[in-house]
Amino acid sequence: MILDILENSARYNALHKGFEKAFEFLKRSDLKELPVGTYEIDSNLIYAMVSKDQGREVEEANLETHERYIDIQYVISGTDTMGYRAKRTCTKPIDEYNQKNDVQFFSDAPTSWATTQSGSFTIFFTDDAHMPLISKDIIHKVVVKVKC
Repeated sequence: MILDILENSARYNALHKGFEKAFEFLKRSDLKELPVGTYEIDSNLIYAMVSKDQGREVEEANLETHERYIDIQYVISGTDTMGYRAKRTCTKPIDEYNQKNDVQFFSDAPTSWATTQSGSFTIFFTDDAHMPLISKDIIHKVVVKVKC
């Protein structure tokens, strides 16, 4: 897991060939005005999901993991306190891996938290379990999915 501000995103381009395009999308001048929805960036290799969601309590959330896509979660407004736990230490699956939606949920507790404020992003790799959307407020964010 990585937590940083968008101005430092170029530091991470070498980690994956799709990160440069993903961060270019996040630096769009009209990003705040984009309607909620899904945006193709590079076919099914990189796409973005713009959302405005009410935050939730920790008790209402579960850790999630992905196998095919890396998440870059960028907060446009609000504060998203995201839980983290190494996927290999998750022992309480709620369900089987859903291949169609590329997600599996776990009821394990996070081992650490990242307070992700407006202008900041997190990168969750496929070995990172994460619990986003923990907040009392509305969170306006973009999740860019980058195929492994």
